[in-house]
Amino acid sequence: MTRSTRLLLAVAALSLSLVYVLPLWHISLDAPQYPEGLGLYIGVSRIAGEKPQDLNSINNLNHYIGMKVITPEDIPELRYMPWLLAGLIVAGVAAAASGKRALLVAWVALFGIGAAAGLADFYRWGYDYGHNLAPDAIIKIPGMTYQPPLIGAKQLLNFHATSWPAAGGWVAIFSLGLGVFLVFREWRSARLLPVAAVLVGACGPRGPRPIAFNDESCTHCHMTIADPRFGAEVVTRNGKVLAFDDVGCMAAWLRENAAQLSQAWVMDFVDHAWMPADSAIYLRSDALRTPMASGLAALRQGPESDSLRASLGGEILSWAAVRAEPHAHAMPGTAS
Repeated sequence: MTRSTRLLLAVAALSLSLVYVLPLWHISLDAPQYPEGLGLYIGVSRIAGEKPQDLNSINNLNHYIGMKVITPEDIPELRYMPWLLAGLIVAGVAAAASGKRALLVAWVALFGIGAAAGLADFYRWGYDYGHNLAPDAIIKIPGMTYQPPLIGAKQLLNFHATSWPAAGGWVAIFSLGLGVFLVFREWRSARLLPVAAVLVGACGPRGPRPIAFNDESCTHCHMTIADPRFGAEVVTRNGKVLAFDDVGCMAAWLRENAAQLSQAWVMDFVDHAWMPADSAIYLRSDALRTPMASGLAALRQGPESDSLRASLGGEILSWAAVRAEPHAHAMPGTAS
């Protein structure tokens, strides 16, 4: 996973902590005799009235139609759901820490299955309360059932019942949606971008492609490409695009594979935009700690390159000089 994906996955997992304090679902009942309405909030570990007396009022009304009393203490899901939620949060944070795509996919799949199972269980409870009525109910209407809607609105006698996610439910929807988005983005980055690059190279004008930073490896040194200030690419004669983490790496590869070169591209050190390698100038300075210690930064000619040279010292080289001259390679570092 890329760094941004790992961060967003951690956000998605940790945001679920809000569900402990925010209700997941809201059911409301509106009728002429209750102008202010009655409501229930269903949370991960509790069921409570929207107003202090609402749960008691709803139970009194349900008594007339033979519906069972809603007693939160008798619902086992309210005891184990907090633990399941804690496991989901921990699993999401662990997946983000590991950086493995498979764990991201597994977390989203587990979350989706859990959400579907929760909705199915909610429907089951609603069905049981609305259909299994006491035979000695005060009010009996043949064929009438009182199951509240799973989601949406429904008329129950003179009550208009609505059922929608509450604040905690929307937090869970956001978290799951973000997870699905991250799976799609990682899949697209891993599968579609390389395919697109090949198609563009084969069917269209050849040129540089986006580098998957923190995910793609340098063709020459095989280190992960992480710093856009030093990125470089070669387009070969057969249209293949090869990425490098350091201008020095690209130059070293070209000294061994010059016959394959069609185009060479470098990223400007200042604005990280692509430019043809032969149109750039190159600052070589001991003050530049480049990914593979070549000390080279590609620049456009102008005031910014003059200012950078004055600040860091060093010498300016042409593309021909960079290609011809071997450059030291050491352990990866970060630019000063």
